[in-house]
Amino acid sequence: MSVIRSFVRREPVLLIAAFAALISCFFVPPDAEYIAYLDLRTLALLFCLMIVVAGLRQAGLFSRLAHRLCEQVKSVRMIGLVLVLLCFFSSMLITNDVALLTFVPFAVVVLGIADHKKELIHIVVLQTVAANLGSMLTPVGNPQNLYLYSYYDLSFGAFVKWTLPVWLLSLMLITLACFLLSPAPLTLQLGEEPDFDGKSLRLYLLLFLVCLLVVLRVLSWPVMLGIVVVVLLLFDRKILLQADFMLLLTFVAFFIFSGNLARIGAVDNLLRRLLEGREYLTSMLASQVISNVPAALLLSGFTEDARSLLLGVDIGGLGTPIASLASLISMKLYAHSDHAHTGKYLLEFTAVNLALLALLSFAQAVFPG
Repeated sequence: MSVIRSFVRREPVLLIAAFAALISCFFVPPDAEYIAYLDLRTLALLFCLMIVVAGLRQAGLFSRLAHRLCEQVKSVRMIGLVLVLLCFFSSMLITNDVALLTFVPFAVVVLGIADHKKELIHIVVLQTVAANLGSMLTPVGNPQNLYLYSYYDLSFGAFVKWTLPVWLLSLMLITLACFLLSPAPLTLQLGEEPDFDGKSLRLYLLLFLVCLLVVLRVLSWPVMLGIVVVVLLLFDRKILLQADFMLLLTFVAFFIFSGNLARIGAVDNLLRRLLEGREYLTSMLASQVISNVPAALLLSGFTEDARSLLLGVDIGGLGTPIASLASLISMKLYAHSDHAHTGKYLLEFTAVNLALLALLSFAQAVFPG
């Protein structure tokens, strides 16, 4: 029973998605059309990116980068700015959750060494919103971007054209927020630089390039999948198990659920009427309740307004702690740090997220194009 309870706490979104998919099967019995529900390109890209980024992290790339940057700073404000912008910019390529898994623990260690733990809540909250907003710029920044980019067959240029204005405004707001941090001076002694595996780094950078070629539609996804799996079977087979298979199963469950809903005429008509002209608002609000990845998977089948849906789920990653699953990652990492104050963290997290959500939604309403 303890194992079951632990799994339920760890994977609530997967269980909800699986239950929803199962219920939908009673209305649309399984048949040959189920295969067409699955976006195999997205699943393959997501799988390959997860293990390649895990390899880059294992090679020491991100910890070495953070170590070198933090050695140069001389105040709490500047170290906060460095740690937050590391999340913002790195999330564009390594996804928002990996950015937080990498740099939030580093922030905990650095501020502990510097004896400035009272600033930890401010910095982790800003790291979280930075990762969620920085990741919106590129198709590989987060799972919902990758899915919508593939589902609507978008060009890279069109995608960036839609996300760049909000991304730049987000960068400005987050940078301004960092300058509210304490200007107190500090001296850091971080010790020796983390280990760095140059051979592994070169291997995973090449595999990352292969993934990007698929994103840019230069290579086909079966070729990428074959290259990545064969190379890693030869050189680093253990890392194949580091993919988030629960996330992949969540995608599969939502593909089945949304595919079945689209085949129920009354539901299809209802959702299309609900979304028409309200794509941004509906997807943003849905993200607050079911998280932005499920919101993108569920709503995409009922609207052709890719831009509004994309911005709705990306900006909708702000707000409640469950609006973005990456936010739950940083909250757990903070909660396990010494002298954590989870209540204070949630209060500040909510205040900062709602303020940014309101500002970015207002900008989206005033400048919709």
